[in-house]
Amino acid sequence: MGKILLGKLRESLQAVSPIVVIILLLHATIVPMPMGTLVLMVAGAVLLILGLTLFSLGTDLAMMPMGEHIGSALIQSRNLKLLIFSSFVFGFVVTIAEPDLQVMTKQVPSMPDWALLGGVAAGVAFFLVLGVLRILMRWRLSYMLMGFYALALLVALKSTDYVAVAFDASAVTTGPITVPFLLAMGVGIAATTGSRREEDDNFGICALCSIGPILTVLIMGLFYDAQSTGYEFETPAMVAGAAELARLFLRGFFRSFREVVMVVVPIFSIFMLYQVTHLRLSRTELVKIGVGLLYLMIGLTFFLTGVNSGFMPSGKYLGESMGALPYNWILVPICLVVGACVVVAEPAVHVLTKQVEEITSGAVSKRVMLFGMGLGVGLAMSLAMLRMLIGLSIWWCIVPGYLTALLLTFYVPDIFVGIGFDSGGVAAGAMSAAFVLPFTIGVCNARGGNIMSEAFGVIGMIAMMPPITVQAIGLIYDRLLKKAQPAAPDEGRGVVE
Repeated sequence: MGKILLGKLRESLQAVSPIVVIILLLHATIVPMPMGTLVLMVAGAVLLILGLTLFSLGTDLAMMPMGEHIGSALIQSRNLKLLIFSSFVFGFVVTIAEPDLQVMTKQVPSMPDWALLGGVAAGVAFFLVLGVLRILMRWRLSYMLMGFYALALLVALKSTDYVAVAFDASAVTTGPITVPFLLAMGVGIAATTGSRREEDDNFGICALCSIGPILTVLIMGLFYDAQSTGYEFETPAMVAGAAELARLFLRGFFRSFREVVMVVVPIFSIFMLYQVTHLRLSRTELVKIGVGLLYLMIGLTFFLTGVNSGFMPSGKYLGESMGALPYNWILVPICLVVGACVVVAEPAVHVLTKQVEEITSGAVSKRVMLFGMGLGVGLAMSLAMLRMLIGLSIWWCIVPGYLTALLLTFYVPDIFVGIGFDSGGVAAGAMSAAFVLPFTIGVCNARGGNIMSEAFGVIGMIAMMPPITVQAIGLIYDRLLKKAQPAAPDEGRGVVE
């Protein structure tokens, strides 16, 4: 266990350290921050690292085994009604527990966080049911993505004020809780069906689940007024001393712990219900899952405390300072670097890339996946910042981007379609919600812009680019493989290095 814990700590350091280094470099060169703000950010970063370490360990010990066991058991029961009901319930409660989504909902000024959280969870749950049915019915993912994204764009024409928020909500939904659970559930279902297309069916559930929040937020946006002058964080952007810092984080810890208990207990309760009725796992396995959930709860509490009390306020302060610079165009190249660091450091990205490499037997290497996603996210974040600085509507970015991604689905192998759209969801995770969005809100405030239409949308654009870059990799790989087959028909699938 000690070696595993150290490995998780190393992953968490890799996730948070690049952003901290960039902030410190900006502090030392362009925008010096007050000492109180810097201390707040560093303290938040320490809690983020500790929280992600314990949270990731808990995910491996609890969430992924739960997902695989439940997926396999539901298919083996051969009860379609039970499968649909259970998929909806688990999709809803797992989404409610997603820390990235909880962080984002607190930053939308015009909609109650409980309404936004519940609506997004319902959207994910509905599309999880569709994702499970797709595996069972052998529906082609390309056609489903094309149809539902077209529907989303049609609804967006009636709910234009919430387009940016909707795509951001979609992006943060698939984070460190939902990704492992949904991927594991998909693997369990695909393995049990015994389909020849099992490798392709392992991916695509996250891609479909990302559409649900877009539709539900756009529909809810028809009933909420999007006019807002700004958003103020509950936590101050700096502290005066150690005593105030301690009180601040202590209050944040207890508040976060209450939230975590409220979302994790229902997940465990439903799992135990299935344990009694269907799973009947051994006592050893149950103890392992119970310990994993304990790690997950403690880690998630530390994570939310660090984000809400440290990272978000300091990120907003830094954005306001840089947005007020006379040469704020420098934000565009800086965001290119920040975007690449965010995705390469994202824990959920490493969960996906590792699973991709294992399931494809090395045909899609982790290195190539990280390169494609890093390039895409860096370009997306730069484009999002440029859009805000010149006042370009998000429609000019979202429509061409998703149209390109959807058209590529008809020219690449099916497995790359699922991987590409799953990559988009997981690329926008913990660091995007904790730093990128507050930073963008700060820049928008400094320029006197509209938060709903200008600041929001950056995470949605981050999620938009990986489907394009990963499918482009798949297109190149497929062409190279076809050229190699006549000369070496027995070489197998090959490896993308």
